[in-house]
Formats: sequence, structure tokens, C-alpha cells
Amino acid sequence: MADNAADYDDFFRLHYPHVVRVVHSILGDRARAEEVAQEAFVRLYLRWARVSTYDQPVAWTRRVAVRLAFRVSRRDRMRSALERRAASIDLSDEPAHATDLSLVRRLPRNQRVAITLRYVEDLSIPDVAAAMGCAEATVRVHLHRARRRLAELMSWEVAADDGR
Repeated sequence: MADNAADYDDFFRLHYPHVVRVVHSILGDRARAEEVAQEAFVRLYLRWARVSTYDQPVAWTRRVAVRLAFRVSRRDRMRSALERRAASIDLSDEPAHATDLSLVRRLPRNQRVAITLRYVEDLSIPDVAAAMGCAEATVRVHLHRARRRLAELMSWEVAADDGR
């Protein structure tokens, strides 16, 4: 096993800079390229016993890194497009409760997403679970905690408005 770890270390030192260079050419961002290359090498490490027997383990590693880079690039483009689309939506015709999300923004991310999908987008629990990539029971927990937290936040704001 020690030789196996040493072999991986040697492989990493030799090929990591080349993989970073390839990913950098795809992403155009050195820091992101290093992150993606590191993820590819983590995946390699987890499969080193098998992949090290391949004729070209560096080809496997490079292929994983390129696929990860494409995924990151696609995700970044999608995020950018969605942010532009969201910025261009006029919410002025929406009811006041839909546009005043200041309390919802104070919730932890998963609770915020669950509340938004369930009550703003009017999705069913199974649809929220599918969108969040979790179990329906997990969605119910997020919703329960979010409603409880929103009630606390609303009572604090009412108390502040009343001068208490």
C-alpha cells in the first residue's frame, strides 16, 4: 500500500501542472482550473488501485478534468443567464407578499429554497424534493423549520413596529 501511495504522489507531481494547464485553457481562470484539477485528482485517488493499471492513467485523469471543467463552465453560463433573466423580471405587478422577501432572505439557504419553491412557485412537495435533490421528508423538515423561523422573525418585526 505504501508503494501505491508513493506511486500516486509521483503521478500527481508529474501530471498535475499539465492537467491544470488544460483546464485553464477551458475555463480561463487559473484558480478555478486548480480547483477542478484537484477534484479530478481526488477522484483519481479514490480509484487509484484500478486506474493506475491502465495503459494511460493520465488520459483518464485528463478526461475527468475536462468533463468537470465543461460542467463548471456550463453551470457558470447558466447561472449568468439566470441572473440576467432574474434581473430583467419586473416584479412590480406581483402582490406585495411575493415581492417582499426580506424575511425569507434571512433564512438558511435550504429553508429559503424550500419556502420559495413551495409557496412562491407553488410546487408540490415531491416537485420541491426533485428540484432540491433530496427526500420529501427532508423538504418537510426544511419547510417546518423555515415557517417556525419566519414566525419568529415576523413577531420580532411586529414588536419592533409597536415600539416594544
